[in-house]
Amino acid sequence: MQPWPWCGAGPNHSAPLGSTPNTPEWHEKPPPAQDSQVWIPDSPQQPDKMDSMQTTPLSPMGRASTKPSPANQMMADVDTSFRPEVDINLGVGYVNEDTIPRHLWSQSLDKVLANPQSYPLALNYGGPNGTPYLIESIRRFYHQQHLCETNLDVLAGKQILIGASGATSLLDAIASTIKTGIVLTADPIYYIFADLLERLGFDVIAVPEDQHGIRTEHLQKTIESLGDKKKRIRFMYIVTVNNPTCSILSNQRRQDLVQIASNLSNQLGRKVPLVLDTAYEMLIHDSQVQSPQSSFPNDRLGITYEIGTLSKILAPALRIGYMIGSASPLTNAVIQRVSDVGFSAPVLNQAMASYLLDHHIDEQLQSVHDAYRKKALRVRKALEEGLGDALEECRGGSGGFYYYLTFKKVQTHTQSAFFQYTNRSTGDPLIDGPKHAKYPKVAYVPGEYCVHNHGHLVQRGRRQFRLSYAFENTHRIEQAINILNDACQYAS
Repeated sequence: MQPWPWCGAGPNHSAPLGSTPNTPEWHEKPPPAQDSQVWIPDSPQQPDKMDSMQTTPLSPMGRASTKPSPANQMMADVDTSFRPEVDINLGVGYVNEDTIPRHLWSQSLDKVLANPQSYPLALNYGGPNGTPYLIESIRRFYHQQHLCETNLDVLAGKQILIGASGATSLLDAIASTIKTGIVLTADPIYYIFADLLERLGFDVIAVPEDQHGIRTEHLQKTIESLGDKKKRIRFMYIVTVNNPTCSILSNQRRQDLVQIASNLSNQLGRKVPLVLDTAYEMLIHDSQVQSPQSSFPNDRLGITYEIGTLSKILAPALRIGYMIGSASPLTNAVIQRVSDVGFSAPVLNQAMASYLLDHHIDEQLQSVHDAYRKKALRVRKALEEGLGDALEECRGGSGGFYYYLTFKKVQTHTQSAFFQYTNRSTGDPLIDGPKHAKYPKVAYVPGEYCVHNHGHLVQRGRRQFRLSYAFENTHRIEQAINILNDACQYAS
């Protein structure tokens, strides 16, 4: 079986040392340097005026990135224009500040700096793989917490890598090193990664999900419908507790995905990775939900890779993301990509995370689960009381910290009356408030960002939105739901 297809280096990248680059400016071989002079190829005549100078040529990825993505714009808006204690953030997925263990961070910093034998070079550079002690802490953590019911024998055969800046940096590394083609995922999509994939030149095909995750029978039919084009399938990407919907992938479908990816790999004669993003899996706070089972024991080809993070249970500022999978050319390429962009996460962060995983993770996990379970139940009740008559469907509430709402009729997209009301941009001072003291805004993620623009859910997405119950306190969320109810009345 062939390994993964890689991004091709351009013709100049593989030219032997001293060869002439294949560009118009370099057609003639440069003369040897004399008297320490450096030969510079002739340049076109420079314009007389700076304002007539052309911009720097950008790559296709660069050109696609000149317009900020929805996630980029939302994060920037919260950082620059949101008014603390006035506007209400139900959009950007910041974690609950009350779940961040500040006292333990102070303790962990002292312990790490006082024990250089256990945590060497904590204030120095680190390698691209991650520190050995954090890698072993993650391995023990998976075993002790029975995460995915993974045992030490299974984990012993897997490689664990630490990303440069959270799980997102590892997703970037995967997308940057696998040759462009088709990526299969669930719809609604994780819009941040889907946007990156498409800017890199991938074709994203999104298969609808239900409350149990991606509908694997539809996935199989989608693959078959591609005909010869299925040769262009590069990998499958599934968020196991989906963002934005928080639908939890069932264990049966998890195993179905391994089988589908394995069958496709055998058909194509090359490995088709199954990338499982488990970012919210540690936040399954509903005790009635069956514990996720690992995909590794059933993966005979070594094509399953899990991407995890400590952001949701410790702190996002850590920027600790990790990848677990079989050693392969893909993992080697990811390691090199991590090295290229600045090595793995800061060593001090890795050391503190290792200390907390080894000494305090049981109490911390319980605290996080209790906090989100309590909020999930209260917010669900407030949604039913405040928006119940207008809602067609409400997903989420058992894991993660989002509810994904579908209205019966009300449109939620950025041009809708509902959005204008919540954004205080109707143009009516009675609704928006005075120009320099507008009434509270409520930020949410419109469904139009969350469904694939070439998928089956485009029209439905115009009536949907993601609501986060993590960041704001419950009283503020209840206030926001009242505003959302008023917006429904305004838009009806």
